[in-house]
Amino acid sequence: MTEQTLENALEAEELIEQEDRDLGFGAVVTGRSRQRLLNADGTFNVGRKGLPLLSSRNLYHTLLSMSWTKFLLLVLLLYFLSNIAFGLMYASFGTTGLVDTSAEPVGNILLTGFFFSVQTFATIGYGTIHPVGFVPNMLVTIESYYSLIAQALITGVVFARFARPTAKILFSDVSVIAPYRGIEGLMFRMVNGRSNQLIEVKVQVLFARFVEEDGKSVRRFDFLELERNRVTFFPLAWTVVHPIDDESPMKGLKQQDLERMDAELLVLISAIDETFSQEVHTRTSYKPYDIRCGHKFVSIYNEVEDGGNISIDIRRLSEIERAEV
Repeated sequence: MTEQTLENALEAEELIEQEDRDLGFGAVVTGRSRQRLLNADGTFNVGRKGLPLLSSRNLYHTLLSMSWTKFLLLVLLLYFLSNIAFGLMYASFGTTGLVDTSAEPVGNILLTGFFFSVQTFATIGYGTIHPVGFVPNMLVTIESYYSLIAQALITGVVFARFARPTAKILFSDVSVIAPYRGIEGLMFRMVNGRSNQLIEVKVQVLFARFVEEDGKSVRRFDFLELERNRVTFFPLAWTVVHPIDDESPMKGLKQQDLERMDAELLVLISAIDETFSQEVHTRTSYKPYDIRCGHKFVSIYNEVEDGGNISIDIRRLSEIERAEV
């Protein structure tokens, strides 16, 4: 094999290796975007336009993935709009089609129709308000069927939201570059934010930054070698460490270098939720302003009394102090 052929083979191998590391963002995003690729909450800073609304939106997925606050407000809105719509239809029959025999009638036919719809929707049936005639009773039949379907669907979605396993990993707000076994190490901390147990926890850290190659600014990706990339149990906190040795792509980089290169640390966590026996995932990222050079994390462990259990104070998860040189 000639020297030129060997050089071409090495370049091709390096190109393939870089393509394997771009995480699927593609050459355009990795080469042009100056925004962080991954937000701290795990969402991506990219978007897709032009998809038909019906094909891009999945109602079931949306209901599962939205926050509980939005979901409960949406259900409450559906509940009131449904009863208002049926209440207006009941009110259109007047006092002859909807009779209120209570000791103190509401008096307002619109309110009477609304409250009767609520009783029909929830199958309460106090009996003081009742429909008279074929059409009003037919409307009651339609609303009863509608409420049966609506309540069944809402119950199913609520159950699915509770049954869907998700990870809630709390990451430290910052990462640090601190002394580590005679050299320096990049470190960040994380802890399980729930009382359930996670096992077989794995972590991957990718170092993204812009470098000059052939007069062009290109984004390079490198997986960082970690002191430990997996743990079997995760009962307390885990400080993830990347030793910055001679083989590290972060060797010799200072704070200003990270800012100049628009560096980003992409973190991917996968684990098995012991409660559901299913794999869960979460992710985050750190930008240069999230990285503290020359600092270290304070101890997260509480003092142990005689015969007491070891415990940590999660409130100190992101607390740092100046590292002694």
